[in-house]
Amino acid sequence: MIHEILPVGVLQCNCSVFGDEETREGLVVDPGDDIDDVLAVVRKHGLTVKAIVITHAHIDHIGGAQKMKAATGAPVYMNTNDSELQKMLDVQATWLGMRPPAPVEIDAPAKDGDRLVVGTSEVHVLHTPGHTQGSISLWMPGEGKLVAGDTLFRDSIGRTDLPGGDGRQILRSIHDKLIPLPDDTVVVPGHGPNTTIGREKRFNPFLEGMA
Repeated sequence: MIHEILPVGVLQCNCSVFGDEETREGLVVDPGDDIDDVLAVVRKHGLTVKAIVITHAHIDHIGGAQKMKAATGAPVYMNTNDSELQKMLDVQATWLGMRPPAPVEIDAPAKDGDRLVVGTSEVHVLHTPGHTQGSISLWMPGEGKLVAGDTLFRDSIGRTDLPGGDGRQILRSIHDKLIPLPDDTVVVPGHGPNTTIGREKRFNPFLEGMA
């Protein structure tokens, strides 16, 4: 499976481009900005984007989704619990002092237990609320990878002081949905370097006592 990670936008959100090496079907996760750069990766690998998935509706993760959709024709998936945040992109833009992006049209909900197929790989949707009410993580068992959005980071967890955040809820999501994954699972967080489930169980101070 092809996988390239591009830090995009002013907050350097990790946008993931996945592609099946045989079918050339692609998946783009969190195209927050710099869509021309993301499309360059898609073209480099000759991919046909089949789906655009948003892990949560903060502007740095969703801001470029409509432009990505217009360029590829791919449907946008997002958990509907973040619908209110999705409608507040202009307000979110003022928080960062940036121009509002185009309003994003969501084509399909991304619910806990849903599965997307990219080539021969399955992508499992895990609802992991806490950073926002609609936060999801994407578990790819065949690849041993978890795209965690802003739920879990190397040595940290997502902030919960923004609208829709809940400190107890994010820890419950991590405990119930992420910690049970294999220790060698590679975690691709929404920002910063990759890590593994095993490493975070051992060293993440927020997860003390969860292992």
